[in-house]
Formats: sequence, C-alpha cells, structure tokens
Amino acid sequence: MPTTPRHTSEQEPLINPQQLAAGDEPAFRQLFRYYSPRLNQFAYSIIKIKEAADEIVDDVFVKLWKQRENATAITNIRVYLYVAVKNSSLNYLSSKAHRQITEPFNHLDIELGHDQAPDQRMISAELQARITAAVESLPPRCKMIFKLVREDGLRYKDVAEILNLTVNTVDAQMVIALKRISEKVQSHFTSFPRKTSKK
Repeated sequence: MPTTPRHTSEQEPLINPQQLAAGDEPAFRQLFRYYSPRLNQFAYSIIKIKEAADEIVDDVFVKLWKQRENATAITNIRVYLYVAVKNSSLNYLSSKAHRQITEPFNHLDIELGHDQAPDQRMISAELQARITAAVESLPPRCKMIFKLVREDGLRYKDVAEILNLTVNTVDAQMVIALKRISEKVQSHFTSFPRKTSKK
C-alpha cells in the first residue's frame, strides 16, 4: 500500500465486467492501478495491519482475475471490490481475534489559499489539526462512512450496499459527522482574537 493515502485526481476507469470476462489484461491492470491504493486504505482501516491489508487486496484481485469468466455476474465493479475487501478483512479479524474496526482518518482534503502569511499558515495548520481531531473522535461506523464518501468519493447508495446499511443510515451518519466537524471548526475561528485596525 502506498505510504501516502491521499489519492490522485486520476479518473475512475470505465471498465465493464464483459471486458474482464473476455480476458482484457490492460483493462484489469487499469482497474488494479486505480482501486488498489483505495482498497488498501479501506482494508487497513478495518484490520489496522498494513501488510495484511495489502495481502487481502492482492488476493481479491487475484481471485477476480482467476474467476474472470464469472465477471459478467458483477453488476457494479466498484461495489463488488469494496464488499470483497470488507468481507475478507472481517474474516481476517475473526480468525485472528482482532477487534479494532477503524483507522484514524488523518487526511481531510482542505482547500487552503496560496501565498499565505506566517500567521495565516499557523491558523491553517491549527485548523487542519482541529478538523483531524474532530474526524478521529467520530464513532467508528460514522468515521468509516465519512471516509468512504469524502475520500473515496463513493455514493451514499454504494456505501450503504458495501456496509449493509440503508441509504438513510448513511445520510444520518454523514449529518452527524459534518455537524461535529463544523462545530470544531467554528470553535476554532471564534477562539482567535480579531485584529484591530490601526488608526
């Protein structure tokens, strides 16, 4: 798994199951290249062991390729991959008697201005730290949902299918997450004294 969990702006490949069933290796490699870092991070968020997370994701892709003739039964490749990794990760936890569910989420994509003054950079760094702390303090399921939606860019419907939840539950958890983060951010700004203009 790459050491940097933040994803690139590479667009999601438009691969259909028929391509895999036909043995299209370039399409499979493109699928692996795009999804493996995302799935590695997802698996790691469940089992908390990097090497095992990498192996789980590799095994999912190996199994997909070996059984590619059955790929036409897949209706949504993205959901299929996430569900397969989730199930394998939970099986790993069961076999090893691990109970940790989530990974601290340390990378929230924040749009910050360029050419900031030193005091602005300090405020931005403190704001980032406050947001990170807010996300880390979320309940495990809420944190995982927030990560899948905001970092991996999954739709509520896909997250619901992956985690065996209803779309309403995903929506409610996102409301909770955003409210808590917003409260942290607001308290951050109100804690800074306003600058007075010089006369």
